[in-house]
Amino acid sequence: MAILEKSSPEGQLLGIELDPKSIEIARERLRPLGRTVFLANENFRYLEDICQRYHFHPVDGILFDLGMSSFQLEDPCRGFSFQFDAPLDMRFNPAQPITAANIVNNSSEAELASLLRKYGEERRSRLIARKVVSHRPVSTTLQLVNIIKQALGVGGKIHPATRTFQALRIAVNQELTNLAEALKQTISLLGSGGRLAVISYHSLEDRLVKEFMRRESKGCLCPPDIPVCTCGHAATLKLIHRKAITPSPEEREANPRSHSAKLRVAERL
Repeated sequence: MAILEKSSPEGQLLGIELDPKSIEIARERLRPLGRTVFLANENFRYLEDICQRYHFHPVDGILFDLGMSSFQLEDPCRGFSFQFDAPLDMRFNPAQPITAANIVNNSSEAELASLLRKYGEERRSRLIARKVVSHRPVSTTLQLVNIIKQALGVGGKIHPATRTFQALRIAVNQELTNLAEALKQTISLLGSGGRLAVISYHSLEDRLVKEFMRRESKGCLCPPDIPVCTCGHAATLKLIHRKAITPSPEEREANPRSHSAKLRVAERL
């Protein structure tokens, strides 16, 4: 709504969202804005195809707001939170074939440990994987939480299940793969002077965004020991801010879930 207010009267918005419930909420809230809003219940990894279908090309701005919505976390049936006992699901779209339970119960101990280390940055991934495999099948969130507590104990600054739940959610929804694919497509979609803005909520997302924007803001990408450029790469983006923008203390106090958010912005050359 804020974007459309700023771009009125000619501005149009294409919203892309994987969760069908989010689309329903957005459609109801934005109904008064009529034909200035188009909503697609699809995966943003197919960004270019979706934009072509809706005749959004070139575009003046692209905003990726990554991560979860509060209502998804607070829904006791979705399995995203370790605060509720729920089926071990974690799918953004119920039509997706793989659930968190599928991964937990069908992965080998080594595969599970690798996943927790890669996507959750969990240093004690082997301990957790070993304990999970010995207690399978695991079908609910609280079952998994109790297994993790047995493996790690309790205490510390964050809940012992936090990193495991993050890792499973990322794996179920292929979040990092989708982000990497979508980022590559923004270059051909943005018109000259158009801006790409990305809000990320954990270091793995932010690292992908940071590396992409820095790479696309450079010319030659050849190793420094090569005297003549052979890559032929030309800069496509200009960084608007060298460092990520983070929430102010006032915003973090008003919305505690914003505390880990990082915003990065680049402009199409």
